[in-house]
Amino acid sequence: MFKLIKSQDRARRGEFTTSHGVIQTPVFMNVATQGAIKGALSSVDLWNIGCQVALANTYHLHVRPGDELIRKQGGLHKFMAWNGPILTDSGGFQIFSLAKLRKITEEGVTFNSHVDGRKISMSPEDSIQIQTNLGSDIMMAFDECIEIPSPREYVEESCGRTYRWLIRCKEAMRIHEDELCVSSEVKETQGPSTSFLFGINQGAVFEDLRISHMKQIAELDLPGYAIGGLAVGDTTEQMYDTIEAVEEHMPENKPRYLMGVGTPQNIIEGVARGVDFFDCVMPARNGRHGRLYTWSGEGSINLNNEQYKNDSAPIDRECGCPVCLEFSRAYIRHLFRAGEMLAMRLAVMHNLYFYNTLMERIRSAIENGTFDEFRRAFSAVD
Repeated sequence: MFKLIKSQDRARRGEFTTSHGVIQTPVFMNVATQGAIKGALSSVDLWNIGCQVALANTYHLHVRPGDELIRKQGGLHKFMAWNGPILTDSGGFQIFSLAKLRKITEEGVTFNSHVDGRKISMSPEDSIQIQTNLGSDIMMAFDECIEIPSPREYVEESCGRTYRWLIRCKEAMRIHEDELCVSSEVKETQGPSTSFLFGINQGAVFEDLRISHMKQIAELDLPGYAIGGLAVGDTTEQMYDTIEAVEEHMPENKPRYLMGVGTPQNIIEGVARGVDFFDCVMPARNGRHGRLYTWSGEGSINLNNEQYKNDSAPIDRECGCPVCLEFSRAYIRHLFRAGEMLAMRLAVMHNLYFYNTLMERIRSAIENGTFDEFRRAFSAVD
């Protein structure tokens, strides 16, 4: 499943093989929470700008339109016309961030939908069933995302519960393994499929709890492992310290995923600490508000600023994305000021192209043994 091709210090260059294609790592997964990128990009657009993996969310798709509906439509790949790998988050973070009223027990979580307020119960088994209905290639285990800061006593209790939930997720995967993508519709249209379960490391910013939890879940010999519960109240330094503490206890022959992070600089520093998979809403969210990334000394720019009103240059002269090849800063700024939807589409397309190009350059630098130089040069720009 995972092949380590080359490493430079802790930075790793690898491949992860799924039923829907080989993922070149390090990789940035583009966040299609509800089966779509916010910013009016289609699956065809994603292919054209170099996206490898689409990340969708169990919670959101369960609430709307419903995972059973998607199953009957042939699975999420067919539903959103995406032929590449799909990773589905378990829904744990969304329950943490969106549910105003929630009750956590050993059985699972009971909460109110943020859409219509109806009461929903979700257990580890439910999460796996939903993700199986969606037909995802990589399923994330159901976990509790712990608020930072939280009392140590509660974090210990939560880590234990998350571990027990992970065991139940693994058993649920075993029960569903013959179903593959569950529905006959999916099997007929896409052929046999295999899904992989990734476990999630928790422990807030308590280094000893992070390490003990990582050692514990590593014994389950899962296809991959994630570091969760960061960028939710911790500092950047605490995040980096946590990655360094956990990384040496993560299996070397399995992919490592840093969930929900982050800036280009965060990604480079994560790669330097041994991370293979990343995701974040930041490039699409920033794009929708006119903040765009460049390779030049300008770093990121805000097209809403007056200085770009008459700027005929592309967003970035060093960029080869479809937007930079055709449109000027002045035009895209005009679209934002006029409230045209095209502004968001072009800006998000550019930012996602930038992130995917960033990952290509990181992979190339590791292959060539020049990652340290790339890291220093990018840090000077960023």
